[in-house]
Amino acid sequence: MKTIVNKYKMLISYGIFGVLTTIINIVIYSVCFKTFHFSNSVSNIIAWIMAVLFAFITNKLYVFESKTLNKKILTSEFTKFIEARLATGFFDFAVMYVGVDLMNRSAIALKVISNVIVIILNYILSKLVVFKKI
Repeated sequence: MKTIVNKYKMLISYGIFGVLTTIINIVIYSVCFKTFHFSNSVSNIIAWIMAVLFAFITNKLYVFESKTLNKKILTSEFTKFIEARLATGFFDFAVMYVGVDLMNRSAIALKVISNVIVIILNYILSKLVVFKKI
């Protein structure tokens, strides 16, 4: 069992932090949208920013174990991470805009579905582009 956990440590930790990131995204979106009555778009942007900041820290330190604090490397990782997340964030925003604003579908259901797809895309981009081992 220990061998399996070690073999898939990165994927397991990404899954755990991906779920936590998704929860943060959905909770913040829900609070903004349902409690503060911010628009769907504003709620989604706020939730995305908070989730991306949490994801960068946890992905860097715990998932891909990039421990360097070298300014040049840190800046490069953060820039690539933001670029990748902007791409998947745009996808999420488009799903939410079309689904909620144009088609009047359930905001929370669409947010969950969109986040599952985004998590998969983010793992691929983080592993292959952002935190790739040199």
